Amino acid sequence: MSKQVQQVETIFCHEIGDDYLVVVERDGQRLFRAKLGLSETSAGPRPAKFRLKDGSSEEPRQPDEFVELARRAKRIRISEQTSKQGREELMEMLSGYQLEEKAKAVRTCRYCASAGRYSPITTETAVKDDNDWICQDCARQELERQLSYSGGGAVTGAAKDRLEELMLEVQDLERIVNLLKGQLDPDLTKFDTISATTDEVDPVRVDSLNLHPGLQGLLEDRFETLLPVQSLAVENGLFDGEDQLVVSATATGKTLVGEMTGLNRVLNGKGKMLFLVPLVALANQKYEDFQDEYGHLVDVSIRVGASRISDNGNQFDPNADVIVGTYEGIDHALRTGKDMGDIGTVVIDEVHTLKEDDRGHRLDGLISRLKYTCEQRAKRRDDYGGAQWVYLSATVGNPEQLGAALESTLIEFEERPVPIERHVTFADGQEKVRIENKLVRREFDTESSKGYRGQTIIFTNSRRRCHEISRKLEYSAAPYHAGLDYRRRKKVERQFGEQELSAVVTTAALAAGVDFPASQVIFDSLAMGIEWLSVQEFHQMLGRAGRPDYHDKGTVYVLVEPDCAYHNSMEMSEDEVAFKLLKGDMESVMTHYDEAAAIEETLANITVGGKAAKGLNDRMLGDVPTKHAIGKLLQYDFIDGFEPTPLGRVVTEHFLEPSEAFTLVDGIRKDAHPYELVADIELRDADL
Repeated sequence: MSKQVQQVETIFCHEIGDDYLVVVERDGQRLFRAKLGLSETSAGPRPAKFRLKDGSSEEPRQPDEFVELARRAKRIRISEQTSKQGREELMEMLSGYQLEEKAKAVRTCRYCASAGRYSPITTETAVKDDNDWICQDCARQELERQLSYSGGGAVTGAAKDRLEELMLEVQDLERIVNLLKGQLDPDLTKFDTISATTDEVDPVRVDSLNLHPGLQGLLEDRFETLLPVQSLAVENGLFDGEDQLVVSATATGKTLVGEMTGLNRVLNGKGKMLFLVPLVALANQKYEDFQDEYGHLVDVSIRVGASRISDNGNQFDPNADVIVGTYEGIDHALRTGKDMGDIGTVVIDEVHTLKEDDRGHRLDGLISRLKYTCEQRAKRRDDYGGAQWVYLSATVGNPEQLGAALESTLIEFEERPVPIERHVTFADGQEKVRIENKLVRREFDTESSKGYRGQTIIFTNSRRRCHEISRKLEYSAAPYHAGLDYRRRKKVERQFGEQELSAVVTTAALAAGVDFPASQVIFDSLAMGIEWLSVQEFHQMLGRAGRPDYHDKGTVYVLVEPDCAYHNSMEMSEDEVAFKLLKGDMESVMTHYDEAAAIEETLANITVGGKAAKGLNDRMLGDVPTKHAIGKLLQYDFIDGFEPTPLGRVVTEHFLEPSEAFTLVDGIRKDAHPYELVADIELRDADL
């Protein structure tokens, strides 16, 4: 022990029962541990026993060896966790050997001291545990133990990292554990704030527009000046027929960009307007909006559905001035050879749909076919100048690239009218509903400076879950999804608009669509069906929180179930996905083709364009393997030369993939009931 004595740097003393634990260190490394016992003498307290500890065994040594160690040490540290009486006894003993100047009481980790480790902590590094302060390493271990004890033993990965990060930030273990018990501590749940921003744009006065008198008067009655994104569009040739890609946040007024130029061209005899959206619910809403706002100026019609089984018209008048439709509804009209007349303006809302695996290729193909149809019409009619295209989106990761691919002028405006505060908390599926109830109540009980109560959109991943949550909310709430009939959906929209509902619970599939002026968005799930949301979809949804004319700010809560997945095919867990979405960059919008998508769009292009199909394929955004697709179409007997066969025509008119077509043909040959054949594929397209 003599060699060790000569190299002693620190002696640490911590009270254990009637004795003291002694830890001897050099260069931050423990040399050994010992137990020190003092006894009272006429000269004061003195070492009475000194035993080296090795695991559970103890080796008795001469008490004077402690005194020799203390003399050799550079410093002696006494744990603040030692009782006042114990500290005084140690200091009196050290004073008896003139060693008191080396000694100092320090704050140390209680757990480390009990385990025989010297672990000094400071105000900056300590973590509160009940009434004690512990080191960060022990706090991490204790957090893990507490989570396991409270039923959160599965908390690992990104969730555990987040909780540890928060614990070290606030230096309080109990507050972190309480997060998993549903306590909504805003200092802990808050992830960040997306600040309100205002780009400097000189507003265009409405009375300077020189539009058709009917539209000009209507706009002058509503506005004095245009909003910034609208002003930018006008300054960049909107009324000169320039094709434009307008990228701007939700509620910044980009929809009116398409409406203004489309209606002006209609009223000036430059062709009808098509306003195309991805969802039936949104098409119905836009149709009613157009009827209410512009019905006295133009005839409005709607074209939705008809993509699978029947074509019952859907109130569709191809001669109307304005046709609101879903992508598939208008594409069906093209695939079945309906005469759309002179089209003067095409507005594609939610154009970022181009990137979706299942539907992006259909929008890509529709744009190509519709452009071809307009161009052919223009060639036949010298007095018809073709169509102006306006593409709208709030979420595009590659706006310059997309604008160039669409041959459009990019109008990008990054203003966010109100700030959005984003929060993350952890809970299991049942606990989520309790938290949602608390959040909905709190929001609805709050009134903005503009006089509106706070209302909530809750996004979840299934229709069944929509009903489950809405039933359990204490304040008035309603489910809203594509499985509800039109009348029920319109009732929910009206009730929400009139502030009769505190919340709507909807599926992620409707995120891009219906216009609910909510102040708060809650993510009950980060999945759409059995697929995780993309960063783009996530931003599209959270952007629904906060409207400048209604609210002072938007609030978003992401409720995360650690280590949860909704299907065994999902590779990541919900907590991993949550931080990927919160921190991730917006994905690029570009269409990708697998074999089935290439075959479907090539067949549709042949049906519409015949020998021009290759040119239609070439102008699409995605890279379509045309030769391979045509070879497969010939092999499947879907085409004969550059004409669809009767089978091919049925396939393209009903948006069938080859595998679906073969299933139907095989079933027909086996006399299967038609309902059995169509039910499966029809259910997959329930949200079109």
